[in-house]
Amino acid sequence: MQQIVSDRLILKPVALQDAPFILELQNMPKWLKYIGDRNLKTVADTELYIKAKMIEHYKEHGYGNYVICHKEEGHKMGTCGLFNRPGLEGVDIGFALLPQFEGKGYGYESSVAIMEFARNSLKLKKLSAIVLPENQASVRLIEKLGLKFIKKVQLPDDPEQLDYYEILLNK
Repeated sequence: MQQIVSDRLILKPVALQDAPFILELQNMPKWLKYIGDRNLKTVADTELYIKAKMIEHYKEHGYGNYVICHKEEGHKMGTCGLFNRPGLEGVDIGFALLPQFEGKGYGYESSVAIMEFARNSLKLKKLSAIVLPENQASVRLIEKLGLKFIKKVQLPDDPEQLDYYEILLNK
């Protein structure tokens, strides 16, 4: 899997050695509130999750979740990626940052890099995004990226109504 590079960031495909970071990220209060509990309690749980969900997604689709790393300092800040989700047509963009990196443009920069990868390398025609309407920070980012609200959706086995956004990449 290739890395994706932007001005300040390197996006690397999630790997087993990222398990401690993924465990921390997916147990943040905002993750649990807005994305959902993946029931990851240990590094071992997280390694199994990475193998079963993330690495298998890469193998099947050629893309997936990427760890956002600061180009100069090297620290891991969050994730951004492309997903095929049950109940959604097409490819969905998703992102999450550790709290200390929010509000500094990293979510936007990493998402733009992922969108360019989707457009230029994968030749995708459109991208979607789903979000809980009360997650206003993510709604603002999704709209800043140019995605437009289309409809309400409900994913299989998920009680929440989500807002569904789309953008055309290649016309």
